[in-house]
Amino acid sequence: MSVAELGEIGSAYLVAYAIGQFVAAGLGQRRGARVMLLTGIGASIVCNLVFGFANNYWTLFTFMTLNGLAQATGWPAVVGTLGRWTRREERGTVMGLWGTCYQLGGVAASMWAAFWLARLGVRGAFVMASAVLFACWIVVALWQRNRPEDVGLAALEPEAEESDDEGVSPWTRQLITNLALVGAVYFGIKFIRYALWSWTPFLLETNFGLAVDDAGYLSTVFDLAGFAGVIVAGIASDKLFRGRRTVPALLMLIGMMVGCGLLALVGGSSLFLFAASLGLIGFMLFGPDSLLSGAGAVEIGSPRVAVAAAGIINGTGSIGAVVQELLVPRLYDAGAGDTGPVFAVLWGASLLSLVALVVLLVRARKGHAAL
Repeated sequence: MSVAELGEIGSAYLVAYAIGQFVAAGLGQRRGARVMLLTGIGASIVCNLVFGFANNYWTLFTFMTLNGLAQATGWPAVVGTLGRWTRREERGTVMGLWGTCYQLGGVAASMWAAFWLARLGVRGAFVMASAVLFACWIVVALWQRNRPEDVGLAALEPEAEESDDEGVSPWTRQLITNLALVGAVYFGIKFIRYALWSWTPFLLETNFGLAVDDAGYLSTVFDLAGFAGVIVAGIASDKLFRGRRTVPALLMLIGMMVGCGLLALVGGSSLFLFAASLGLIGFMLFGPDSLLSGAGAVEIGSPRVAVAAAGIINGTGSIGAVVQELLVPRLYDAGAGDTGPVFAVLWGASLLSLVALVVLLVRARKGHAAL
């Protein structure tokens, strides 16, 4: 297959993932996190087994699209579950630690797949990767429960639980406005995150002349710094800001914008400055990323609508991931390899996130948002 065809397959996954977030928001509210999570994991296992035996474009395209829909069930289902099983004063710390899963999981998955690829080939690598996910399916089936009441315990935050019999919909105009604002914040965050994930190794090799392996190693600065940022943000929001998420998120978004500004101004001229800017952005980005799409998704409405809120926020953010996939390579080609326009757009995305969060913070001060 051509590079263009591989790009189309990747784009199909991202588009399906974005759409799947909104589907998961509705499905999770009706069916519960447990059913949605088991269904999504099961479908992803099947898709990844098919990848090992696929030998043409349309098979990969079709099942990669289905895999995007299946993967979309994960984040909102787990956020909704953790929202029911944690109190506000501990939620930032718990979700901050849990929020490292997609960084560590990504590294572990790559190493696991590479290990089996060398020993069993492509099919074996996909089979062994699916085996790990099947083990996760068993763990969820045996022990995951949507809420404490499902095992005879009292709700941790009973004041947040409104009875459906009262006929009062939680989907107020205020909630919808707040979700739109957090979604806008997350749009900018995911635009930057996926742009740097996708293009950093390429830029290091092409613009700075690094060997392919060295480019891959250096690009991990972004995730490693982000790992620390997630933990710091979660603990700080609980211990220093008493469960408030917007203030620490605001401070870190300012830092993220500074990092993107440095990248645009001097990042293209020096490998050291590029790496330093990358680390600063990673640390500052992953903190609010975790806070707002995790604990914030629970608290912006209530644990009752956490699954739907997480799906809507993450779905809106995923649109940013799709947009960067289409925009960044075109800017790079139009500039004949100049990184300036690309980095300038990243700074613009950081500004969008910051402005949306400032508006949300003002609403919170007026009592219109619980963040």
